[in-house]
Amino acid sequence: MTAEPDSRIELLQRRVNARLEALMPPVLAGQSALDRAMRDSVLAPGKRLRPIMALLVAEDLGGAADAALDAGCALEMVHAASLILDDLPCMDDAELRRGRPALHREHGEDVAVLAAIALLSAAYGTLARIETLAAERRGEAVSILADAVGTSGLVAGQFQDLRGGRGQRRVAEIADANGLKTGSLFTAAVELGAVAAGADAATRHDLRAFAIEIGLAFQLLDDLLDGGPSAVALGKDVGKDAGKSTIVSLIGPAQVRRHIARHVEASERRLDAVFGPRSRLHAMVAAIFEGAGLADLAAAADEPLLEHEAAR
Repeated sequence: MTAEPDSRIELLQRRVNARLEALMPPVLAGQSALDRAMRDSVLAPGKRLRPIMALLVAEDLGGAADAALDAGCALEMVHAASLILDDLPCMDDAELRRGRPALHREHGEDVAVLAAIALLSAAYGTLARIETLAAERRGEAVSILADAVGTSGLVAGQFQDLRGGRGQRRVAEIADANGLKTGSLFTAAVELGAVAAGADAATRHDLRAFAIEIGLAFQLLDDLLDGGPSAVALGKDVGKDAGKSTIVSLIGPAQVRRHIARHVEASERRLDAVFGPRSRLHAMVAAIFEGAGLADLAAAADEPLLEHEAAR
């Protein structure tokens, strides 16, 4: 599959960025420091994968694109808030994020925490105000986001990662935490797009399965890159997983690439079932992983897993 041309991806990113700018919540007079922190977090250069996924799902299913765009932007606010919290000294204690100082280092821990809370609040407010969605669908969108953030999503995955990461874990346990921490927002993205399109249950099932596979592949890729030499290239700290129980540390980079390949292959089969074999989401997936220097995934997918790993 040939990756979608950069110009088309950039066009979607600009569309998302413009809407994010418009949706930023206002602050009270004299609280410009809070405004700057929120904007530095949300509007920092990023791939905008999640809102673009929501938008593509809705558009390609013939749904309400404007509603999906706002829903995707709400999800991006949640994503930004999660990165703020993830970088705090009590969590990962990161110095860099998206090529810039982590928000708490630039604006202080107090303002960073308040910015994260404000963005979470703004995300739910954004969903509640999507007038082009019927009230029932707006309620469903809010429920999807709540599940993605809470004790069956981001919060649960972060707790597992923080409390279990330094101990010995099985691959399946780490994959489960990855699915909660990273996969939950990808799942929410396609679900929100499906809600905007009024998709049927079978379509939504396949889209959720696609998102789960992509979430697992994306987290494995992130873990693989964490072991790389350059924080500049990655845009955030590297080596933060040192001493941590990760799939890379357990089975090694070569096997991780094979796992990524299998997750990508499985995700594409799910997309085939919904859109056929050459959708814009297919192209986006190809762009993500080819851009990361993993263009040989098809060959990796045909290589066998280690015997002990295949049984996990």
